[in-house]
Amino acid sequence: MKILQRLVPVITGCLLLGVTANAVAQTIGVSIPAATHGWAGGMNFHAEETKKRLEAAYPELSIVLLTANSASEQANDLEDLVAIHNIDALVVLPFESAPLTGPVRNVKRQGVFITVVDRGLSEPGIQDVYVAGNNVEMGRVSAQYMKQRLSGGGDIVVLRGIPTVIDEQRFGAFMAELEGSNINVLDNQYANWNRDDGFTVMQDFLARFSKIDGVWAQDDDIAIGVIQAVRQARRQDELFIVGGGGMKDIVRRVMDGDRLTPVDVLYPPSMIATAMELTALKFISNAPLNGEYILGSPLITPENAAQYYFPDSPF
Repeated sequence: MKILQRLVPVITGCLLLGVTANAVAQTIGVSIPAATHGWAGGMNFHAEETKKRLEAAYPELSIVLLTANSASEQANDLEDLVAIHNIDALVVLPFESAPLTGPVRNVKRQGVFITVVDRGLSEPGIQDVYVAGNNVEMGRVSAQYMKQRLSGGGDIVVLRGIPTVIDEQRFGAFMAELEGSNINVLDNQYANWNRDDGFTVMQDFLARFSKIDGVWAQDDDIAIGVIQAVRQARRQDELFIVGGGGMKDIVRRVMDGDRLTPVDVLYPPSMIATAMELTALKFISNAPLNGEYILGSPLITPENAAQYYFPDSPF
Protein backbone atom coordinates (compact mmCIF):
# COMPACT_ATOMS: atom_id res chain seq x y z
CA MET A 1 0.00 0.00 0.00
CA LYS A 2 1.10 3.48 -0.68
CA ILE A 3 1.75 5.62 2.35
CA LEU A 4 -0.46 8.69 2.11
CA GLN A 5 0.92 10.65 5.02
CA ARG A 6 0.44 14.09 3.46
CA LEU A 7 -3.25 13.53 2.78
CA VAL A 8 -4.18 13.36 6.48
CA PRO A 9 -4.25 17.14 7.15
CA VAL A 10 -6.12 17.72 3.89
CA ILE A 11 -8.72 15.06 4.61
CA THR A 12 -9.15 16.19 8.20
CA GLY A 13 -9.59 19.74 7.00
CA CYS A 14 -12.29 18.63 4.60
CA LEU A 15 -14.11 16.96 7.48
CA LEU A 16 -14.03 20.06 9.63
CA LEU A 17 -15.10 22.31 6.76
CA GLY A 18 -18.19 20.18 6.24
CA VAL A 19 -17.72 17.94 3.22
CA THR A 20 -21.15 16.55 2.41
CA ALA A 21 -22.51 13.70 0.36
CA ASN A 22 -25.77 11.83 -0.02
CA ALA A 23 -25.17 9.91 3.19
CA VAL A 24 -27.66 7.83 5.15
CA ALA A 25 -27.46 7.06 8.84
CA GLN A 26 -24.26 5.12 9.55
CA THR A 27 -22.77 3.67 12.73
CA ILE A 28 -19.04 3.61 13.42
CA GLY A 29 -17.75 1.40 16.21
CA VAL A 30 -14.55 2.42 17.98
CA SER A 31 -12.79 -0.22 20.08
CA ILE A 32 -9.65 0.77 22.02
CA PRO A 33 -7.78 -0.24 25.17
CA ALA A 34 -8.80 1.44 28.42
CA ALA A 35 -6.61 4.16 29.93
CA THR A 36 -4.19 1.75 31.59
CA HIS A 37 -1.21 4.11 31.22
CA GLY A 38 -0.47 7.67 30.20
CA TRP A 39 -0.41 7.32 26.40
CA ALA A 40 -3.60 5.26 26.42
CA GLY A 41 -5.22 7.91 28.62
CA GLY A 42 -4.38 10.52 26.01
CA MET A 43 -5.78 8.28 23.27
CA ASN A 44 -9.06 7.88 25.20
CA PHE A 45 -9.27 11.66 25.62
CA HIS A 46 -8.86 12.29 21.89
CA ALA A 47 -11.34 9.52 21.03
CA GLU A 48 -14.02 11.05 23.27
CA GLU A 49 -13.39 14.55 21.90
CA THR A 50 -13.52 13.32 18.30
CA LYS A 51 -16.73 11.38 18.89
CA LYS A 52 -18.43 14.53 20.19
CA ARG A 53 -17.08 16.67 17.39
CA LEU A 54 -18.06 14.31 14.57
CA GLU A 55 -21.54 13.57 15.89
CA ALA A 56 -22.21 17.29 16.32
CA ALA A 57 -21.00 18.09 12.80
CA TYR A 58 -22.66 15.13 11.08
CA PRO A 59 -26.02 14.07 12.56
CA GLU A 60 -26.17 11.15 10.14
CA LEU A 61 -23.23 9.55 11.96
CA SER A 62 -23.50 7.58 15.19
CA ILE A 63 -20.28 6.59 16.98
CA VAL A 64 -20.18 3.83 19.59
CA LEU A 65 -16.98 3.99 21.67
CA LEU A 66 -15.98 1.00 23.81
CA THR A 67 -12.83 0.55 25.91
CA ALA A 68 -11.38 -2.75 27.07
CA ASN A 69 -9.03 -3.81 29.86
CA SER A 70 -7.87 -7.01 28.14
CA ALA A 71 -7.68 -8.67 24.76
CA SER A 72 -10.52 -11.05 25.65
CA GLU A 73 -12.74 -8.16 26.74
CA GLN A 74 -12.01 -6.34 23.50
CA ALA A 75 -12.90 -9.45 21.48
CA ASN A 76 -16.28 -9.54 23.26
CA ASP A 77 -16.75 -5.83 22.53
CA LEU A 78 -16.27 -6.49 18.82
CA GLU A 79 -19.00 -9.12 18.90
CA ASP A 80 -21.34 -6.65 20.60
CA LEU A 81 -20.57 -3.91 18.10
CA VAL A 82 -21.75 -6.19 15.29
CA ALA A 83 -24.63 -8.03 17.00
CA ILE A 84 -26.09 -5.17 19.06
CA HIS A 85 -25.03 -1.96 17.35
CA ASN A 86 -25.00 -3.22 13.75
CA ILE A 87 -21.92 -1.14 12.87
CA ASP A 88 -21.04 -0.15 9.32
CA ALA A 89 -17.37 0.59 10.11
CA LEU A 90 -14.90 -0.32 12.85
CA VAL A 91 -11.96 1.69 14.15
CA VAL A 92 -9.85 -0.61 16.31
CA LEU A 93 -6.57 -0.29 18.18
CA PRO A 94 -5.91 -3.90 19.19
CA PHE A 95 -5.06 -4.56 22.82
CA GLU A 96 -2.71 -7.20 21.40
CA SER A 97 -2.17 -8.03 17.76
CA ALA A 98 -2.44 -11.83 17.64
CA PRO A 99 -5.51 -12.37 19.88
CA LEU A 100 -7.51 -9.70 18.05
CA THR A 101 -6.73 -10.77 14.50
CA GLY A 102 -9.42 -13.46 14.39
CA PRO A 103 -12.14 -11.29 15.99
CA VAL A 104 -11.42 -8.38 13.61
CA ARG A 105 -11.45 -10.79 10.67
CA ASN A 106 -14.89 -11.98 11.76
CA VAL A 107 -16.13 -8.38 11.81
CA LYS A 108 -14.74 -7.85 8.31
CA ARG A 109 -16.66 -10.89 7.06
CA GLN A 110 -19.88 -9.07 7.97
CA GLY A 111 -19.10 -6.42 5.34
CA VAL A 112 -17.80 -3.87 7.85
CA PHE A 113 -15.21 -1.26 6.77
CA ILE A 114 -12.12 -1.78 8.96
CA THR A 115 -9.63 0.85 10.15
CA VAL A 116 -6.77 -0.52 12.28
CA VAL A 117 -4.73 1.86 14.44
CA ASP A 118 -1.13 1.59 15.72
CA ARG A 119 -0.76 -2.11 16.57
CA GLY A 120 -1.17 -4.00 13.33
CA LEU A 121 -2.94 -7.33 13.02
CA SER A 122 -1.02 -10.58 12.63
CA GLU A 123 -2.60 -11.28 9.24
CA PRO A 124 -2.29 -8.88 6.30
CA GLY A 125 -5.18 -7.80 4.15
CA ILE A 126 -7.93 -7.55 6.76
CA GLN A 127 -8.04 -3.80 7.22
CA ASP A 128 -9.12 -1.26 4.64
CA VAL A 129 -7.18 1.57 6.30
CA TYR A 130 -4.17 1.51 8.62
CA VAL A 131 -3.20 4.54 10.73
CA ALA A 132 -0.05 4.55 12.86
CA GLY A 133 2.84 6.54 14.21
CA ASN A 134 6.26 6.23 12.64
CA ASN A 135 8.36 4.14 15.01
CA VAL A 136 11.40 4.10 12.73
CA GLU A 137 11.30 7.88 12.43
CA MET A 138 10.89 8.21 16.19
CA GLY A 139 14.16 6.37 16.77
CA ARG A 140 15.96 8.18 13.97
CA VAL A 141 14.87 11.67 15.06
CA SER A 142 15.90 10.95 18.65
CA ALA A 143 19.35 9.86 17.52
CA GLN A 144 19.73 12.85 15.23
CA TYR A 145 19.19 15.15 18.18
CA MET A 146 21.71 13.17 20.23
CA LYS A 147 24.28 13.60 17.46
CA GLN A 148 23.59 17.31 17.22
CA ARG A 149 23.72 17.85 20.97
CA LEU A 150 26.80 15.66 21.48
CA SER A 151 28.61 16.59 18.29
CA GLY A 152 31.98 16.14 19.98
CA GLY A 153 31.04 12.70 21.32
CA GLY A 154 29.67 11.48 24.62
CA ASP A 155 28.30 8.63 26.69
CA ILE A 156 24.59 7.81 26.78
CA VAL A 157 22.23 5.20 28.19
CA VAL A 158 19.04 3.86 26.59
CA LEU A 159 15.82 2.82 28.29
CA ARG A 160 13.73 0.70 25.94
CA GLY A 161 10.05 -0.25 25.98
CA ILE A 162 9.03 -3.91 25.98
CA PRO A 163 10.29 -6.68 23.68
CA THR A 164 7.97 -5.96 20.74
CA VAL A 165 8.25 -5.12 17.05
CA ILE A 166 7.53 -1.48 17.91
CA ASP A 167 10.46 -1.30 20.31
CA GLU A 168 12.76 -3.10 17.87
CA GLN A 169 11.88 -0.61 15.13
CA ARG A 170 12.59 2.36 17.39
CA PHE A 171 15.79 0.96 18.88
CA GLY A 172 17.11 -0.36 15.57
CA ALA A 173 16.64 2.99 13.83
CA PHE A 174 18.20 4.83 16.77
CA MET A 175 21.32 2.66 16.76
CA ALA A 176 21.63 2.76 12.97
CA GLU A 177 21.53 6.57 13.02
CA LEU A 178 24.30 6.68 15.63
CA GLU A 179 26.66 4.55 13.53
CA GLY A 180 29.84 6.43 12.70
CA SER A 181 29.34 9.00 15.44
CA ASN A 182 31.46 9.43 18.55
CA ILE A 183 28.53 8.61 20.81
CA ASN A 184 29.01 5.59 23.03
CA VAL A 185 25.94 3.67 24.25
CA LEU A 186 26.96 2.48 27.69
CA ASP A 187 24.00 0.12 28.09
CA ASN A 188 20.37 -0.41 27.11
CA GLN A 189 17.69 -1.98 29.29
CA TYR A 190 13.94 -2.50 29.04
CA ALA A 191 11.80 -0.18 31.18
CA ASN A 192 8.43 -1.44 29.93
CA TRP A 193 7.06 2.00 29.01
CA ASN A 194 6.49 2.48 32.73
CA ARG A 195 7.63 5.31 35.00
CA ASP A 196 8.35 3.03 37.99
CA ASP A 197 10.55 0.79 35.86
CA GLY A 198 12.14 3.88 34.33
CA PHE A 199 13.07 5.02 37.83
CA THR A 200 14.52 1.62 38.76
CA VAL A 201 16.53 1.16 35.55
CA MET A 202 17.89 4.70 35.72
CA GLN A 203 18.91 4.22 39.35
CA ASP A 204 20.98 1.24 38.22
CA PHE A 205 22.57 3.21 35.39
CA LEU A 206 23.45 6.07 37.73
CA ALA A 207 25.03 3.67 40.21
CA ARG A 208 27.12 1.94 37.54
CA PHE A 209 28.20 4.88 35.39
CA SER A 210 29.93 7.90 36.87
CA LYS A 211 29.63 9.85 33.60
CA ILE A 212 26.42 9.99 31.57
CA ASP A 213 25.93 12.79 29.06
CA GLY A 214 22.52 11.88 27.69
CA VAL A 215 19.56 9.55 28.17
CA TRP A 216 17.22 8.22 25.52
CA ALA A 217 14.11 7.23 27.44
CA GLN A 218 12.11 6.50 24.25
CA ASP A 219 8.81 7.08 26.07
CA ASP A 220 7.54 9.95 28.22
CA ASP A 221 6.19 7.68 30.96
CA ILE A 222 9.70 6.23 31.26
CA ALA A 223 11.14 9.74 31.16
CA ILE A 224 9.15 10.78 34.25
CA GLY A 225 10.78 7.97 36.22
CA VAL A 226 14.20 8.88 34.81
CA ILE A 227 13.76 12.50 35.91
CA GLN A 228 12.93 11.39 39.43
CA ALA A 229 15.99 9.11 39.64
CA VAL A 230 18.34 11.75 38.23
CA ARG A 231 17.15 14.43 40.62
CA GLN A 232 17.30 12.06 43.57
CA ALA A 233 20.93 11.36 42.69
CA ARG A 234 21.56 15.13 42.26
CA ARG A 235 22.97 14.62 38.78
CA GLN A 236 20.52 16.78 36.83
CA ASP A 237 23.22 19.26 35.85
CA GLU A 238 25.38 16.74 33.99
CA LEU A 239 22.97 15.21 31.46
CA PHE A 240 19.80 15.66 29.38
CA ILE A 241 16.86 13.37 28.63
CA VAL A 242 15.03 12.70 25.35
CA GLY A 243 11.66 11.02 25.77
CA GLY A 244 8.89 10.37 23.30
CA GLY A 245 5.15 10.51 22.88
CA GLY A 246 4.09 14.08 23.52
CA MET A 247 2.97 13.87 27.17
CA LYS A 248 1.68 17.28 28.20
CA ASP A 249 3.95 17.41 31.29
CA ILE A 250 7.03 16.86 29.15
CA VAL A 251 5.84 19.23 26.42
CA ARG A 252 5.25 21.87 29.09
CA ARG A 253 8.84 21.40 30.29
CA VAL A 254 10.07 21.84 26.72
CA MET A 255 7.96 24.98 26.32
CA ASP A 256 9.48 26.37 29.51
CA GLY A 257 13.04 25.70 28.35
CA ASP A 258 13.77 23.01 30.94
CA ARG A 259 17.44 22.07 30.71
CA LEU A 260 16.89 18.44 31.74
CA THR A 261 14.25 17.78 29.06
CA PRO A 262 15.14 20.17 26.23
CA VAL A 263 13.13 18.33 23.53
CA ASP A 264 10.61 15.54 23.03
CA VAL A 265 9.71 13.36 20.03
CA LEU A 266 6.07 13.03 19.03
CA TYR A 267 4.20 9.72 18.92
CA PRO A 268 0.71 11.18 18.99
CA PRO A 269 -2.10 9.52 20.94
CA SER A 270 -4.29 11.78 18.79
CA MET A 271 -3.74 9.31 15.93
CA ILE A 272 -7.05 7.78 17.05
CA ALA A 273 -8.71 11.07 16.04
CA THR A 274 -7.13 10.86 12.58
CA ALA A 275 -8.40 7.29 12.22
CA MET A 276 -11.94 8.21 13.27
CA GLU A 277 -12.05 11.23 10.97
CA LEU A 278 -10.81 9.23 8.01
CA THR A 279 -13.37 6.51 8.67
CA ALA A 280 -16.15 9.10 8.93
CA LEU A 281 -15.06 10.47 5.57
CA LYS A 282 -15.93 7.08 4.08
CA PHE A 283 -19.60 7.92 4.63
CA ILE A 284 -19.75 11.66 3.97
CA SER A 285 -17.55 11.91 0.88
CA ASN A 286 -16.58 9.97 -2.20
CA ALA A 287 -12.85 10.41 -1.52
CA PRO A 288 -10.78 7.22 -1.88
CA LEU A 289 -9.43 6.10 1.49
CA ASN A 290 -7.93 2.63 1.36
CA GLY A 291 -4.25 2.63 2.28
CA GLU A 292 -1.74 3.34 5.02
CA TYR A 293 -1.49 6.66 6.83
CA ILE A 294 1.79 6.86 8.70
CA LEU A 295 2.02 9.97 10.87
CA GLY A 296 5.28 11.79 11.39
CA SER A 297 7.39 11.93 14.57
CA PRO A 298 8.73 15.47 14.59
CA LEU A 299 11.13 16.84 17.16
CA ILE A 300 9.27 18.97 19.72
CA THR A 301 11.32 22.03 20.60
CA PRO A 302 10.65 25.25 22.55
CA GLU A 303 9.84 26.91 19.23
CA ASN A 304 7.03 24.53 18.21
CA ALA A 305 5.95 22.93 21.51
CA ALA A 306 2.77 25.01 21.88
CA GLN A 307 1.11 23.27 18.92
CA TYR A 308 1.57 19.89 20.63
CA TYR A 309 0.36 20.98 24.07
CA PHE A 310 -3.13 19.82 25.10
CA PRO A 311 -3.68 21.02 28.69
CA ASP A 312 -7.05 19.25 29.06
CA SER A 313 -5.67 15.86 28.07
CA PRO A 314 -4.71 13.40 30.84
CA PHE A 315 -1.53 12.67 28.86
